[in-house]
Amino acid sequence: MEILINPNVAYLILVVGVVLTIMALFAPGTGILEISALFVLLLAGWEMTQLPINMWALVLLVLGVVPFIFAVRKSHNLVYLAIALIAFVIGSAYLFQGETPRQPGVSPILAIIVSVLASGFIWFATSKVLESEKLKPKHDLTKIIGEEGEAKTDVLDEGSVQIGSELWSARSNSKIYAGSKVKVIKRDGFILEVELLPTKE
Repeated sequence: MEILINPNVAYLILVVGVVLTIMALFAPGTGILEISALFVLLLAGWEMTQLPINMWALVLLVLGVVPFIFAVRKSHNLVYLAIALIAFVIGSAYLFQGETPRQPGVSPILAIIVSVLASGFIWFATSKVLESEKLKPKHDLTKIIGEEGEAKTDVLDEGSVQIGSELWSARSNSKIYAGSKVKVIKRDGFILEVELLPTKE
């Protein structure tokens, strides 16, 4: 256990826990990331109870999140990102007390490398998530109602119809034979409810 009670190891575990937590927020549902993040954060919390902490460095780390959020939200403003990185590097290096009050507990080189890598990953992942939220869906499935197509199989309780270039599962209140023209009257998830189009004379 002595290897764990080391400022450099404790710092790495803490960063891994934070990154796993953010990944779990971006991709919820599997449970694996959530459990891993909880385990690593509990281990990091135990580490922090075993080592003396500089509270001012912890506050600096927390405050560094503010310009980081601005860097992501404000068109990727690199000035905010630079301020956040400086706060993260200094806060990381001095998070744990060194042999003297002026000496960093965490290796400054380790603090720089890990802060840049972790911040870069989180900045990239957050930016992609925010961009995807702004995108409009390419397919508006509500517009399919009223579209016309062709029954590829007999359709009653189930069947297949082609609408445009896409093949859909379909059902109908009355039997529709394969090859008949159909019209979409309702959509239930990915199943279309269709009706027979009267043949034009």
